[in-house]
Amino acid sequence: MTDPVTPGSDPLGRWRRIADASVLLDGFHALKHAVRFGAEVPVAVTVDRRATLALADELAPDVREALEALLTEVPEATYTSLVPRPHPTAVAALAVRPSRAANLERLGHAPRSTPVVVLDNPRNLGNAGAVIRLAAGFGATGVVTTGTLDPWHPTVVRGGAGLHFATAVERLTVDELPAGPVFALDPEGDDIRGVKLPDDALLAFGSERSGLSAELRARADHLLALPMRPQVSSYNLATSVAMTLYHWSVTGGAPHVP
Repeated sequence: MTDPVTPGSDPLGRWRRIADASVLLDGFHALKHAVRFGAEVPVAVTVDRRATLALADELAPDVREALEALLTEVPEATYTSLVPRPHPTAVAALAVRPSRAANLERLGHAPRSTPVVVLDNPRNLGNAGAVIRLAAGFGATGVVTTGTLDPWHPTVVRGGAGLHFATAVERLTVDELPAGPVFALDPEGDDIRGVKLPDDALLAFGSERSGLSAELRARADHLLALPMRPQVSSYNLATSVAMTLYHWSVTGGAPHVP
C-alpha cells in the first residue's frame, strides 16, 4: 500500500468524534449511492485509494470527482478498527442522517406521485435493507417501518446499499402513517392482478412471521393477495414488495428505462 493520502485533516479523529451520531456507509456501493443522492459525508476512508478511484471510473464516473475529494487512505488495521465487519471493497464512510422533519414532509407531501411502502413490524434487518433498495429503484416516495426494528440500523443500510438517501426512510406508528389509501397484502385479499394501484397508495406488508398487525389491518382500505401456487406458504418479504411495486409500475409513474 502507498503512503496514506489525507485530503482532510485527522480523518480518524473526526470519525471517532461523530461515529455515534452518523450513518455508517459500509462499502464502495453504499458510499457511491449516498453521494449520488446528495448525502452529506463528513469523512470517508479506504485501504487503497487508487483502486477505489479506479472502481469509481468504471462503475460510477458521475461521482468520481466527489469521491476523490472525500477519500482518505488509511492502513488496513485502521480501517478494520472502524467497521464491525470489513467490506470486500475496503471502503467506509460516515454520513449525516436526514432529519425526521424532512422525511415526514416528504412522506406527507400531497399530491404524492409514487407510493409509500409500509413494513408492519418487520423482523429481519436484511429484508428491510432489500426493501429500501427496491423502493429506491422504483422511485417510491419512501419506506416506513412500524414496530421495534430501526430502519437506519447499520445492517439495514448495508443491505440497502446506501439507497436510504434516495428515498424517505422513517419509523412511525400506524397512527402516524401519512395520508393515502392503504392497500395491505394478505392471503385472504383480492387478487392484485385485478386492481390498479393508485400513485398515492400506501402499500403495506406484514411481518415475516405473523403477517399484518390488528392495527394495520384496521387501517387498511383494501386487502390484496399476490398470485401463489397452492401449498406454497409464502414469499420472502422483499419478493412480495418487488412484485407489488412492479404491478404498480405497469400503470403508475415509475421511472422508465431510457
